[in-house]
Amino acid sequence: MSLLWIAVIAASVLSFVQKWIGYQAPQDVLERPRIARITRLLPIALLGALVATQTAADGTEVVLDARLAGLGVAVVLLLVRAPFLVVVVGAAAAAAALRALGWA
Repeated sequence: MSLLWIAVIAASVLSFVQKWIGYQAPQDVLERPRIARITRLLPIALLGALVATQTAADGTEVVLDARLAGLGVAVVLLLVRAPFLVVVVGAAAAAAALRALGWA
């Protein structure tokens, strides 16, 4: 068995154990104000980190390209309360247009 498969299986088992431990947490612990606030904000922080790394990173380098402009268009459309589909299509169209103009 290759080292890659051992790592994949180990990561899968650890993910399962971590999720199982989360289900074992007592309800009164989860209802504490600080814990409740953290658990509400954690998905937002993780999504923000994902957007940042997918928009401005290429491997280990910071790259400013059409993806960043597309994100800017998405932010503007979200601020004017556009429907989500319009936000996604608008951001994709802006990035595609800039790439077509030569800005990779």
